[in-house]
Amino acid sequence: MLRNTIKELSTTILNNQSDFDTIKNTVDEIHKHYLETTNIGELGEGMQHMAAVPTASGMALSLNHAAACLLDYRRTAKLLDGMVTLIREKQQQHPNEIINIFYAGCGPYAPFVTLVAPLFKASEVQFSVLEINAASIKSAEKLINALELTDYVKEYYTADAVTFQIPDAKKYQILFSETLDALLYRESYVPILWNMLPQVSENCAVIPNNVIVTASLTYPEQEGEATKKEKQAAEILNVREAVKINDGSKSLPESFAPITINLESDDKYYSMIVDTKVHIHNDIWLHRNESSLSIPFEMEIAHPLDAPNVTFFYELKPSVELKLQN
Repeated sequence: MLRNTIKELSTTILNNQSDFDTIKNTVDEIHKHYLETTNIGELGEGMQHMAAVPTASGMALSLNHAAACLLDYRRTAKLLDGMVTLIREKQQQHPNEIINIFYAGCGPYAPFVTLVAPLFKASEVQFSVLEINAASIKSAEKLINALELTDYVKEYYTADAVTFQIPDAKKYQILFSETLDALLYRESYVPILWNMLPQVSENCAVIPNNVIVTASLTYPEQEGEATKKEKQAAEILNVREAVKINDGSKSLPESFAPITINLESDDKYYSMIVDTKVHIHNDIWLHRNESSLSIPFEMEIAHPLDAPNVTFFYELKPSVELKLQN
């Protein structure tokens, strides 16, 4: 029975969080089962499955690219760990209650239903899933049916999470939205939280809990030092801080407040590194280079300086991206 196989594989990932080879082999096996069940390999060759889908602010991944996210090994392992840990915490806080989870942007595999639900009973957890890409949600529903998990999913919504009004939003204890990329580029994690956090209850937990974009400056290497020195220069964007100003009555701004960094120093900084730190839950983070979400962006600083200051701002309209001016 495929459901039992996936349950065993999920448990293997949870029990081997520090063993990358085991995680990789296990996720590869899960992916093989999911490919066979959904036939995405055959379906996904057309251009319509390769193109990103525009949202009200940002872009949603194509069917093919969303499926490939499963193969971001540490991302899958840590999100699974965070999700299961959080559900168990919510069960402690709300004994004998169903834990309701709203999943915004499930992609064609809905991995945080299909990997999570087999570890619980349908009387313990219930999911509502949303996806803007109709082909993706059709695939997710096919996989959920094949895994005999239909009892766990209350609703399927084909809609834009950036503007969607969640029915009975206060009942959800967990909001899950893995809709992000490194430097919060293009995808809609920020606009989705701006829209959805005011709708759910104050006690509703979010996974990933937060994303923080920081800039660090590197010093010239000293003789005999193996690694270059860095110092954090600025927190460019703290998503939860940025979106908490919306009580549900504010429209999405065109951009957030700019952050300026001064590059003048006796040390003559020679590069700036911009990092995306993904806080999943409790002490679970995606650190630099652990995932495609946390690949740093490094820029060389040329001397003499043309301008002493650089300014970052996070644009939300007409596109979603971090911009730099000097």
